[in-house]
Amino acid sequence: MSAILEARGVKKQFPSGGDTVLEVLSDVNLTVGLGEVVAVVGASGTGKSTLLHLLGALDVPTAGEILVDGRSYSALDDLEKDVLRNEKIGFVFQFHHLLREFSALENVMMPLLIGGVPEQRARSRAEKLLADVGLAGRMTHRPATLSGGEQQRCAVARALAREPSVVLADEPSGNLDNQNSERLHDILFDLARNHETALVVVTHNNALAERCDRVLLLEDGRLRSADRVGVLP
Repeated sequence: MSAILEARGVKKQFPSGGDTVLEVLSDVNLTVGLGEVVAVVGASGTGKSTLLHLLGALDVPTAGEILVDGRSYSALDDLEKDVLRNEKIGFVFQFHHLLREFSALENVMMPLLIGGVPEQRARSRAEKLLADVGLAGRMTHRPATLSGGEQQRCAVARALAREPSVVLADEPSGNLDNQNSERLHDILFDLARNHETALVVVTHNNALAERCDRVLLLEDGRLRSADRVGVLP
């Protein structure tokens, strides 16, 4: 399996008053292959969201190196990082972060338009994605008129707009009921299996973690394999 995402010796520290620092990540190593689904679990406050932000080039590690498709973030300037995030990485958060003033269709079109895709092509791609996630009849609706599950599925469609190599998901079903959670999980796994998109998902959902190819526990600043029995700490 070809590696698409790598973290090598990643450390992250934050100022903690005076001359002290808080070390959230101390030595994180991770390799994710094309089409692989990896769950990251751990107690609250252990740095799981921080790790996703680093993997997605939304923050900079204190030490270590992160690569997507063989390209190290440290070798990229801010503009190149923006392009990489737009083209290679999709994000799905617990809170969907849809733009309230735009329709579902316009929200999904946005990353494509920002990336310079012609409007008609962007519209066709967005329409297909929304149909794929079961929102064919809700494309013109604004987020406020969509249910929580529909909003999150729209966010997933937006994350897939540029056909990313990697999708990073932070508690993607954390605000959904069981039925909507399962539907969202099915969409994410179909994505990985059918399009060879790597998926790294931070979750407290045991059912989701058990479906993943690997489950990693973030503890004491490091990742290690988690037992399949009683996955969550």
